[in-house]
Amino acid sequence: MKRSITSALGAAGLLALFGHMALAQATSTDPTAAANAYVNAPHNWQMWFPEAGSPLQVQIDWLMKFVLWIMTGVVVFVGILLAYVLTRYRASRNPVPSNVTHNTLVEVIWIVIPTLLLAVIVIPSINLIYSEADDSNPYLTVTVTGHQWYWEYNYSGVQGGLDYTSYMIPDNQIQPGQIRRLSVDHPMVLPAGEKIKFIINSADVLHGFYLPSLGVQRYAIPGTNLTQWTLIPKVGTYYGQCNQICGINHDAMPIEIKAIPLADYLNWVKYAQANYALNSFAPSLISSPLPVNKLADASSN
Repeated sequence: MKRSITSALGAAGLLALFGHMALAQATSTDPTAAANAYVNAPHNWQMWFPEAGSPLQVQIDWLMKFVLWIMTGVVVFVGILLAYVLTRYRASRNPVPSNVTHNTLVEVIWIVIPTLLLAVIVIPSINLIYSEADDSNPYLTVTVTGHQWYWEYNYSGVQGGLDYTSYMIPDNQIQPGQIRRLSVDHPMVLPAGEKIKFIINSADVLHGFYLPSLGVQRYAIPGTNLTQWTLIPKVGTYYGQCNQICGINHDAMPIEIKAIPLADYLNWVKYAQANYALNSFAPSLISSPLPVNKLADASSN
């Protein structure tokens, strides 16, 4: 009887040990590898927006092209009309100038046609504004705080709390697969296919939270919370930058987002809580050391 109890206790201990080892292995492996299969980043000789990575950016891209075609038509028409007038009514061809000063039909046309063009443009513009403002019912809310010169991300509603900082990787530490001036030590990780709401503010000066491929552009203003949302259907890596001149290290505030499947995201939350711990200081971006990873106390946020 004693031997059976001892064996049972030994088996239970082994199971607990294996379970602990499995949990440690699960939280020691970065689960964001799936995002490396697709990278939406700037490239040489890029002439247009980045490839749209969200439904919101698809609407922005379409409206931009729509308005551009209208502008092109107006410019071409005005150019042709101007060339015709310069040729047809030049002084050598009309030695006696006309005394006509008004033409009712022409005046009606040049009022009605621009009005119709503005109406054609304003309808999809208003639809886009309403779409951008609809940040209701998000799966996840991330509070983004701009600092000189790094970003802080606080994941609201994550059990146990998750609040960490994201610094640009210095040029002399870039590894293969990373992008100079865009890759960071701790990217923002989001579940693909889920609606994400951003609450954007600043701890010091004016910053800009700009993600061109995701249709996100908001100022980070001290003492003010601005909201924006996105939804990323495709698993991959997306980049942005601070686009407000916020000081000497303004160019050292890139934004890297990794969109991964929901199951991988849930594993990543455990990984981040286990691995994004306090450490020392990183090499200086300019002359003085800057902290690389300060896991903020979630209870204080």
